Amino acid sequence: MAAQNSAARDGAVRDSGKAALVTGASRGIGYGIAEALVARGDRVCITGRNEDALKEAVEKLGSDRVIGVAGKAHDEAHQAVVVERMMEAFGRVDFLINNAGTNPVFGPIAELDLSVARKVYETNVISALGFAQQTWKAWQSENGGAIVNIASVAGVSASPFIGAYGMSKAAMVNLSLQLAHEFAPKVRVNSIAPAVVKTKFAQALYEGREAEAAASYPLGRLGVPEDIGGAAAFLTSAQSDWITGQTLVVDGGIFLNAGVG
Repeated sequence: MAAQNSAARDGAVRDSGKAALVTGASRGIGYGIAEALVARGDRVCITGRNEDALKEAVEKLGSDRVIGVAGKAHDEAHQAVVVERMMEAFGRVDFLINNAGTNPVFGPIAELDLSVARKVYETNVISALGFAQQTWKAWQSENGGAIVNIASVAGVSASPFIGAYGMSKAAMVNLSLQLAHEFAPKVRVNSIAPAVVKTKFAQALYEGREAEAAASYPLGRLGVPEDIGGAAAFLTSAQSDWITGQTLVVDGGIFLNAGVG
């Protein structure tokens, strides 16, 4: 993938003429998605809270194709500025990938601090809706495009000890359905539900026991950001032009273990 991005920066990759916004993309899954889109020739705007990390990501991805706008995903003013900057820099917002998310609590749902639950929803769900509204008004309502919401397998099954996160990701799945219905036929909207992907965000789920964690996956490994990048690239490509309102589970086969026997 790094070689592909180097080729993109050298002009060897044809410019697709499209522009994408990826939230929460200074590292992890968001960065992997941005990397895949840059490699195929898209111009990309990435967001994140840490300005230094964002600048570093822009340089790695290629500052000739990528811009970064720092801020908090749930901040409406930030959402407006991001889309405004994209229109200034690229003149379009074809694709929106809502990846920004948080999971600040681990424990039983009976003891969940409701203020924390509200924070999770603000960051994981309301921010995605806000960005979708902004991109719809700025470009997509007239010109079309695609939206991909990064959900989680925690949103399509019980998720012990990360209940607030799981509920918010279930809301992301339903948000995709609502947007797919209302934004059709101009904009296709789908979600991706990853299982455990090797990122700093998910480190607590596998650190020090990766082999043990991976053993339960039929494909024998945990996910990596490139896995989700490839799925997002597909769902924003012409190859998925007749797909909307769907949730693509990218889980290394882990759900197969829920069967009988």
